[in-house]
Amino acid sequence: MPSAASASVPPAAATAACAPALAPGPADRGRDLSLLYRGPLASCDYDCPYCPFAKRRDTPEQLRTDRAALERFTAWVTGRRDTGDTLSLLFTPWGEGLVRSWYRRALVDLSRLPHVRRVAIQTNLSCRTDWLAEADPDSLALWVTYHPGQVTHERFLAKCRELDALGVRYSVGVVGQPEHLAGARRLRDELSPAVYLWVNAAEGRVYTDAEAADWTALDPHFGYSRHAHPSDGRPCRTGESVLSVDGDGTVRRCHFVRDVLGNLYDGSYRSRLQPRACPSPVCDCHIGYVHLETLPLYDLFADGVLERIPHGW
Repeated sequence: MPSAASASVPPAAATAACAPALAPGPADRGRDLSLLYRGPLASCDYDCPYCPFAKRRDTPEQLRTDRAALERFTAWVTGRRDTGDTLSLLFTPWGEGLVRSWYRRALVDLSRLPHVRRVAIQTNLSCRTDWLAEADPDSLALWVTYHPGQVTHERFLAKCRELDALGVRYSVGVVGQPEHLAGARRLRDELSPAVYLWVNAAEGRVYTDAEAADWTALDPHFGYSRHAHPSDGRPCRTGESVLSVDGDGTVRRCHFVRDVLGNLYDGSYRSRLQPRACPSPVCDCHIGYVHLETLPLYDLFADGVLERIPHGW
């Protein structure tokens, strides 16, 4: 896989990435938004059998495109500083972002912006951790997934202890595959008690009550992941205060409802922010159903919604 250093930004892309945000009009001020950003990156250094993007390789051109897109997004966020917006940001790449220098730099830079409440990323934590010392620990957080079979227990736990030493806010989780249970139990025993360990129900898997009890012993909130949530017609914060943003700036209400609301960079999405009901029959992914107003998860997670850390954990 090409190294991060080899993926330089072409001049045209760099110009677009550094372009200032459009000045807002009087009616375009004062939004408190959560943005879930997913650029074109799809490569990963792991080979998980339950993931369609395992060991996928991006070409140098694809990496340049992803870097330019991320730098454009970062420039847009920076440009909202004096608009009255407050922003919370979660990066949800298909691949592993933190092995790429531009994701590490973006998280550091964004964490230091006064109008960014939180910046978080989903990661397997295979990257080095020393760069995190440059970030603001009050706003940066990591959503970490442990993949037994891809990394040794000792190596992964050592990374977690590095995060503890750096004062980084993070959660750790596993996919609820039967073969992961012993490893998850061992991890829970050896993680700091201050770290929340979550469990994602494996896609398509039906859990018996006994199986669910085993996972609930590790994650008291596993019940929310165990079953898909009826969502059709239910009110959801997505499309009003929570938005999904693609690499080209296309704005949708969430990753799972593909209707386009506009574009981030021309501001066309702003006029379409409004309360909405979900059009999907069910929602079975945490980054989706956590925003359903019919579930108590904003009370449960409070300021830890994006990094998946319950309030008071």
